[in-house]
Amino acid sequence: GQNAAEDYRLATMHVSPARSLEVVPNATVGAEVRGVDLARAGAAEIDAIKQAWYRHDVLVFRGQRLSDDDLLAFSRHFGALDPPPNQGAGRKSPPGYPDVYVVSNVRDASGEPIGALGDGEAAWHTDMSYAPLPPDASMLYSLEIPGAGGDTCFAGMRAAFAALPGALAARVAKLDIKHDGTYDSGGTLRKGLAATDDPRSSPGTPHPVVIEHPESGARALYLGRRRNAYVMGLPLEESERLLDELWSYVESSVYRHRWALGDLVLWDNRTTMHRRDAFDPAARRVMHRTQIKGSGAPQRAAR
Repeated sequence: GQNAAEDYRLATMHVSPARSLEVVPNATVGAEVRGVDLARAGAAEIDAIKQAWYRHDVLVFRGQRLSDDDLLAFSRHFGALDPPPNQGAGRKSPPGYPDVYVVSNVRDASGEPIGALGDGEAAWHTDMSYAPLPPDASMLYSLEIPGAGGDTCFAGMRAAFAALPGALAARVAKLDIKHDGTYDSGGTLRKGLAATDDPRSSPGTPHPVVIEHPESGARALYLGRRRNAYVMGLPLEESERLLDELWSYVESSVYRHRWALGDLVLWDNRTTMHRRDAFDPAARRVMHRTQIKGSGAPQRAAR
């Protein structure tokens, strides 16, 4: 129950050498980092944050006050920035900030969306895994949030891999999944692509089913998203069966983030998947997101 979870948090809490920075693990995946102002974080704090990130995959920073310049400066500590993805609604960034991606359901005076991904549910996915070099990381900062709904859930894909029965893990170790690029996580057709429901011929990139994190060496299941996914080289029916079996382990370890104003959440795109709950279309939700360019293609884990 609640006390056990709190005992776990207290037992595993560790204070960083970077002054008062404190890392409080969740009972599932991820950790909350306390005692840091990201707009003024120094080198020692950034280093401690990176070490915590490699260990926990998802980091939550509460109560931040970040301008877009602050958000970009913090983001760049993790690598080069990726421009926003090609969304069905068109690319949406604040004026003068092409590397910031607006995620919102709000419309301007002329009825145009000010951001992407609307107010519907977003299914489990890894950001842009249909690309040859998917982003290493993404971060999302809350500027306006609805009174209810719009939670973001994170699935730990290290835990999902660890939960696989031995025979299944051995079977998929040498296989690749093609990650479909036709639709975004909200099910919207991407700009310039033709609708298709044949996973064998849809556009996308094959990646290993089991990958190894380049920094931590951790092994993780790398699934992307379910729609139009295809296990390379298998008959379609067999691919569907195998994917359904693998996807049954996705929710082995899930953290649900209930947003508060000023939250910044940083996640590792290689070792987590995420999804979003729908929320009231009449409510306003405005988030600013950045993503870190892929430092390399996802690497197959050594046996």
